This record gives sequence, C-alpha cells and structure tokens, in this order.
Amino acid sequence: MRVFWAKGYENTSMTDLIDAMGIASPSLYAAFGSKDGLFHEAVSLYAAEQGCDIWESLEREPGIEAAISAFLETTARTYSTEGQPQGCMIVLGARPGPQGESAVADDLRVRRCNSANLLRQRFARALEDGQLPPTCNPDSLGTYFASVQHGMSILARDGADYETLRTVARLGVQSLSAIINSK
Repeated sequence: MRVFWAKGYENTSMTDLIDAMGIASPSLYAAFGSKDGLFHEAVSLYAAEQGCDIWESLEREPGIEAAISAFLETTARTYSTEGQPQGCMIVLGARPGPQGESAVADDLRVRRCNSANLLRQRFARALEDGQLPPTCNPDSLGTYFASVQHGMSILARDGADYETLRTVARLGVQSLSAIINSK
C-alpha cells in the first residue's frame, strides 16, 4: 500500500512491489493475479485504514460550518502526517484518464465520486435543517469542497506542510461562512 501511495500506480514497478512485500514474483501473481489486483487490494486497505477520521469528522459536528471546519482541519493534519506518504492515495494513486480506459483509474474515480457524494449529502442535510440559505446548491458545495480537499492532497504531495494546508482549510471555511451569512 505504501509503495503505491508514495509512487502511484504507473511509477511503481513489480520490483518495487516484490521488494516491499519480500516475496517472489510468482507468489505475488498467485496471491493477487496482477499488479492491478494488488493495487485494488492496496486501495481498499488504504480506504479502510487511512483517513477515516476525515470522514468521521464530517459527521461529528451537527453544524455545517463546524463540520466542514473539522473535515478540512482533519484533512490538513492527515495529509501532512510525518512518516507516511503525503496526500491521499485515492486522489494521487493513478493518473486520471478517459472513463473506461483503465480499471485502476476508474476505481479511483468511483471512490473520489463517492467521497464527493458524502459531502453533497452532508450539505443536503444542512440545507434541510435550515443551516444554509435556500438558494444553496448542495451538489455544487459538495463538488467545491471535494475539489478543495483534492487540491490539499496535491499541495501535500508537493511538499506543503501542515500550516500551509491548515491555511487552505481556513480559507475554505471562510468561503462557507460567507455563504451561510448571506442568508
């Protein structure tokens, strides 16, 4: 998982994987079938073990502004944790391409869409609860904040530290605050 996370699917060689796992090539193929199969398992492990706090923080706070603040703050902290690859494997794990061109890219695209849908659903609940002006579009807000989070992942991979990511998080919350206060 860490090799794919650090290098991405395309830049990870079979030698990298064999060395990291300490097994012979035939054993890798017997266990996973292919590099694609191993990548899929690695992404599933990543999704189960990494970044869970990010999505839990989105639900922990009843108010939408506090929920998004916690979401972006946890994203900043998680994406800049020392001792692990920086950023998000689901965002950075493979080059995006046309739909259907690559099973690996398609899997990550679906996972990113599912994450954006969690944000859209959270904004829809906030709209129903009267926490957002009636003119707000939950789909647009979910897409926007998914984009902010994806951008934070790229910044982290490019070397941005926690404070830089936290500044991005704060600006995101300020933009939401401006929307909320436009009621």
